[in-house]
Amino acid sequence: PSGPPAGAVTSPMVGTAYLAPEPGADPFVRVGDRVKKGQTLLIIEAMKVMNPITAPEAGTVEAILISDGQPVEYGEPMLVLR
Repeated sequence: PSGPPAGAVTSPMVGTAYLAPEPGADPFVRVGDRVKKGQTLLIIEAMKVMNPITAPEAGTVEAILISDGQPVEYGEPMLVLR
């Protein structure tokens, strides 16, 4: 099997991924958005702690591979930056 796609942002932990800061709020990013290095892309809740996942570099959000509230595994690709 091949690894994650080029530009993939992978989960650093097991937890539940959220695409918005709270239910009903706008998502942190949408496909096509330009992001800056260090910008929050999503959050992962692990053991009741909200962990912001930030952009490793500047780029454009090409794809969001997960849905809001989805459980994620360590190393799972969550979105793709180009």
